Order: sequence, then C-alpha cells, then structure tokens
Amino acid sequence: MATAILETLGDFTKKENWDNFFRIRGIGDAFEWYAEWSDLQSILFDHLESVSTENVNPQSIQILVPGCGSSRLSEHLYDAGYTGIVNIDFSKVVISDMLRRNIRSRPMMKWRVMDMTCMKFPDEIFDVVIDKGGLDALMEPKHGSKLGRKYLTEVKRVLKIGGKFVCLTLAETHVVGLLFSDFRFCWKISIHVIPQKHKKQGFDTFIVVITKDNLPILDPISSSFEHSIDLSQDQGISLSLAIKTENEARHDISSGVTDISYSVEDLILGVKGDIKEIYPGRRCQVLLAEEGFSLFSYRATLLDSKEKSDAFLYQCGIFIVPQKRTCEWLFTSEEGQWLVVSNSQAARLVMVFLDSRHCHFPMEAIQDELSPLVKRLLPKNCINEVTVPYLTAGDGVKERNIVKKVKSIITGPILIEDVIYEDEDVGIPNSDGHIIFRRLIFERSPGLVQSEALLTKECKSVDNFDETNRKESIPPKSGKKRNQNKKNSLKKECMMPPKSEKKRSQIRKSPFFQDNMKIDHSYLASEYHSGIISGLMLISSSLRNAAASAEMLKTIIIGAGAGLFPMCLHRCLPFLDIEVVELDPVVFEVARDCFEFNEDGKIKMHVADGIKFIQERDTTCISNGANGKTSNERAQSSDANVKQDTEFKILIVDADSSDISSGWTCPPAEFLDESFLISVKNFLSGGGLFVINLVSRSKSIREMVIARMKKVFKHLFYLEIDTDVNDVMFALPTLPTEAYLDPNHLQEMCTELKELLVFDKPEIKQAIMETAKKIKYFKH
Repeated sequence: MATAILETLGDFTKKENWDNFFRIRGIGDAFEWYAEWSDLQSILFDHLESVSTENVNPQSIQILVPGCGSSRLSEHLYDAGYTGIVNIDFSKVVISDMLRRNIRSRPMMKWRVMDMTCMKFPDEIFDVVIDKGGLDALMEPKHGSKLGRKYLTEVKRVLKIGGKFVCLTLAETHVVGLLFSDFRFCWKISIHVIPQKHKKQGFDTFIVVITKDNLPILDPISSSFEHSIDLSQDQGISLSLAIKTENEARHDISSGVTDISYSVEDLILGVKGDIKEIYPGRRCQVLLAEEGFSLFSYRATLLDSKEKSDAFLYQCGIFIVPQKRTCEWLFTSEEGQWLVVSNSQAARLVMVFLDSRHCHFPMEAIQDELSPLVKRLLPKNCINEVTVPYLTAGDGVKERNIVKKVKSIITGPILIEDVIYEDEDVGIPNSDGHIIFRRLIFERSPGLVQSEALLTKECKSVDNFDETNRKESIPPKSGKKRNQNKKNSLKKECMMPPKSEKKRSQIRKSPFFQDNMKIDHSYLASEYHSGIISGLMLISSSLRNAAASAEMLKTIIIGAGAGLFPMCLHRCLPFLDIEVVELDPVVFEVARDCFEFNEDGKIKMHVADGIKFIQERDTTCISNGANGKTSNERAQSSDANVKQDTEFKILIVDADSSDISSGWTCPPAEFLDESFLISVKNFLSGGGLFVINLVSRSKSIREMVIARMKKVFKHLFYLEIDTDVNDVMFALPTLPTEAYLDPNHLQEMCTELKELLVFDKPEIKQAIMETAKKIKYFKH
C-alpha cells in the first residue's frame, strides 16, 4: 500500500504532488522516511545534548524541522523535553493535519506553511536544523542541485554559530557531493550510519551532522561506519570513496597545493577574513552564483588594494574581462591583476571573467545578472551600490569601420580597421573635422593593436569597406601622445564602462569614413618607434660616415607589422639599406595592400623565419676555420684563425609573441634564448647595434631579459617608454670609446643624429631628441 501511494508522488519537488499524497494517506496517519524513532533517539539525543554548553535544559534549544511532513519525529522530541520546535512544510494539507493533531497535547510546538528553499526566518535563530529526507527529495535528477543548494543556503543562514545541521539521508553521491562542497569552510562534518532492524527499501540510512564553526579551518570529514556497514554494497563503497576524495581535496587546499574558488557564503563566514572590511593585499578566487536567480555562474577574483589610502575614487569596482581576453597575462596572472587594481581607483576590485556561455548576451543583461551577486561582496563603507562602477577592457574608440578581414595559417584572423578616437588631439582632420587612424589587429591578441597609421586626405582607394563586421580592442601597444604616462595608459586600456549593443550597432553605420585616404609614413604613432630611432645616436658616427660616403648601411628589421616603421626609417634615414624579415606572407600582403608598403632598391621584405635568417647570415660571417662549431662555441673561441665579417650593421627585433599568457607580448621568447643572442653578437662582429623592443608589464620578466642580454653583450643601454609598457634595449658588441658614457658626448651624438634625420616637421625631430636624452647605460 505504501509503495503504491509513493508512486503517486512522481516529482518530489512539486507542492501539488505532496498535497495529493497527504490527502490519500488521510488525517492522522504518520509516515516515516528512512528510519523509525526507536532507531534514531539515541544518536539524536547525543547530538542535541552537545549543541551548546549555554543550553542547560532541552527547553532552551531552538529546533527547526524543515519538510516535516507527517513524521512523528517532532512529537517524540517534544515529549522528551525539547519543546522549542518549529515545523515547516510547503503542503498546507499536512500542516493543517499536524496542527490539529498536536495543538492541545503539544501547545508550544509551532507549525507553519513555508517553502524550505525560501524561509521567512531571521538570520541565526536556530540551534539545530533536523532534516529527515528533505534534502534527498529536493535533489531530483532533472533539477540538478539548484533546489538543494538554495535550501542549504537557507540552512546556513538560520543556524546560530555552534549550531548543528542534522541531515538524515541515503547519502547518494550527488547529495553528499553537494553537502561536502557547500559546507567546506567554517563547518565540521561527521557521518554515522543508523543501525536499523528493518531497513527502508533495503538501504542504509546515514546521519550527517554538520556543526557551524566560527573559525575558517578546513577540517577533514570524520566517519564512524567503516565496521558497521557492509562495504560490499554499492551504497557503502560510493560513500567511502566520496569521503576519501573530499578529504584529499581538503588536505591539498589546506597545504596550498590546490587553489580554490570560494563561494560568497564562504567569504561571508570569514574564511578569508571579514569580507566587509578592506584587508590590503587580500586576493581570493570567488564563484559568483545564485541558483534559481541567475542564469550563469561567474568566475571572479576579489582583490583589496595593497595601498592604504583614503583617496580612492571608489570603495568597490566591478571589472568585467571579456571572453577573448581571459587568457592574457594582465588578467590571469597575479602580478598583472595587481596592476589593474592599482589603476582602477577602487579600494576593492572584483574581476569577473566571462566565458563562452556569456558571449551571446548583451552587456546590460550581464550587469543585471551580476548586480545581486556582487552586492554581498561590497565593503561596509560602500553605502550606495549605485556608486559601484562597472568597468571593462575598453579602447576609447568613438567610430570605426572595417577595411578588411583576412585569415592566415600562421597568425590566424587579421583585422584592418579605420577608427576615430574619443580624444582627437593628433593628426590632420578629414573633411568632417575628424582624425582617422588605420589599425592592424591580430585577433589572437584582441587587446593589442599591432600597428597604427595616420590617414591623410590625399587619396588612394583601398579595399572595399566591410561594415558587417567589427572588433573591439585597446589602444596600441605603444603609448600615444594622448596618453600622459604608463599609469594613464593602463587606465585608458582597462577602465572603460561596458558599451551597449545599441551603441555598437550605431558604430557600424558611421558616416565619417572616406574611401580616398592615404597613409602618412612620416607619422610615428608608436612612441617606442621614436625611441628606436633616438637610440641610433649610439652609432651616430657610423651613420654620418655612411651618409658622407654615399655607402648604404645594412639594416635588418625582424617583424614587419604593417610595414610602417620600416617605411618611416626609409624616409628619415635614406642611406639605410633596409631588409624587413616577416614570417607570415599574409602579413606582408596586408602591409603592401592596406598600409602602402613599397619595395625599392633601398628597402625590401623577406618572407622568412627571423631567427633562421640571422643564424644563416651568422654562418656566412665565419671563415672555414670555424666550420663545425656551434654559435656558442664560436662566441667563446679565442682561435685567431676565426675570421669574422667586418661589415657594420643594425639589427632591430620588433616581432610579437603569439603567447598572450606568457607575461610578455614582444618579442617571442626564442629571440631571447642565449643561442640566438650569441648568433646576433657574431652577426654584428664587424660593429653595429642590436635593438630589441620588449613589451611586458612584468617587472620580473624585464629583469630576466636584462640578465640574459648582459650575459652576452658587455654594453647594454635601455630606454623605458613613459607612456606605455615598452622598454627598448640597445646592445653594442663593443664600446668604441669610454666617452660613450660621458653625458657631454651623448649630447654630441644626439646633435649629430638630429642633423642626419630627414623629417618635414621639425617637432618630430625635437621629440626624438628629447627621447634620446632618456636612454641610460646598464652598469655591470
């Protein structure tokens, strides 16, 4: 009969099904889940008596029985002296029946119609919550853990510190998995098997006792059933394995072997300190989710600024990292994240990482989702959540048009776009009064503009515009004049309010772009390019001799980009014989077709591997006396028979790295291997200059690069670009004279370079000279 009635329930989570179940059973008929009172009383009394030393008598203990149904458990407890019992169930039928049955004989016991997943009680009001199969009923396979998680959140909320959650369960894997993860921090868990004369449905019933602690200690789960249960049964084997796995995970977390994402509830409990207070330097991973209220969960990192300052513009900010940028070093590494925090103007920054699940939703919807989730993470002095800004990785672009999209086997998707920036303080306006730039972007690094050119009115038509596509990125890897310093550059890069989809669609239809524009090759958008030219002062005497003798000075540039820098160098120092080495033939085509790169007798491009190109040239620079030796052996050899090339050369490495998570963007790591650096030294054996553009926000990476360069080159100079993250390294195989280190001589070399440069605008020359004054010598 009982089995037949149970079959009428169907879905255990439906209120209507339970109402029908209790009507069929009839008034006054009790139904026990899992275990009878005779099986439970001893173990229950043991745990009730140990709830609190302050509770000297049973009447003072406040007990909640959620999902009480028609069980007589509460009646037995009341008769044993535990009179402070509140019973809840969402079935009005069973609550009415139980109230009628007990109102006279047990007047102090309370009965309320209430949903256990959304209780109407104040926080921390109960000493004990006793669940007899309620959690199991909520964990319907088709609902997943949604209802169970909501219920457990309520249990945590209503329990006092030191209180106990006593859960009677069949301990199925998905149920204990939820219990173990949700009660990981600030809770103590023990599991016991309930000895039964007659098992319900042939299964053992377990009692899981979870105590609310006030210390963020990760205790192992204890159990006492190993010898009292038949472990040959699947039920016992699965539970034992689950406990073992969870305890191993807890050990790894406690010992720091495994990083962990805390729930908001864990943080509120104090696992990482008082979440309402700003703890300078606190950093922790957070999982933002609220089952039943939000569509998604969000991976986030909470960071409290290391700076103790009252001058923050915001007490808390929410920084949204788009999916395409979640692998970048700036957002994934701890060092990079602290850089973002230092520029956010927020005492606390919650960095939220989007993934593929979020890509089809507008930013407004995502912000609406996040708002209630992050509200509980606001510090106490953040009075008004309206003042909490939402920031994202922005680009400061006001208008844009796609010029061309191509795909390369080597580089991947490549985007060429024309843009108008929000702040237009550089360049010549078009007929509509706007300044337009053409940008080259490798979509494997969506946050990085590879090259940027200024467009002028005179006109040559480029490929057809494609207004159906548009990509967002950030300002160029080099600083522009509109950026004032490195801090502002990072701020410009990151701290932008998220754009709405409506605004994006308007950008596609901008009327400001014209077909007839041409590239201004005298414009240096990238300040590090000005820095490279300024560093040529270190070989100004050789430049002067080449110009005077009408001999061409061999210059090799590895990494073409859009070909803008080689073309500018070709114009401003016409006695250079420039060879550009580019690995990707598609990039070469883009430089030629969209950025007007033109080869002639003094400038040409090779499609080749830059490292092999130099190593092969290195090999030709060594006589037969060195045949068979490696680059390292040749560098260390003192054999007088090793005759090296005497041609003076310039080598510039300006190639980007495809690994955006490595911490440096330029150059690829292979260009800083000792073997390649030794090849460069041999290649420049006749004298010359080696230049590397280093792009990294990591101080440790910069120090490592300097150490490697010093190991091979005795004389190293560097230029730190104030407006961005570029550092330009200049290495000389030999130092012509000690006068190179004399400030007066450096000034003379600056003047000499200035006289050699050919620019239409004198202010460009002057800017290069000012940059040259910032070049410093690395002392060994």
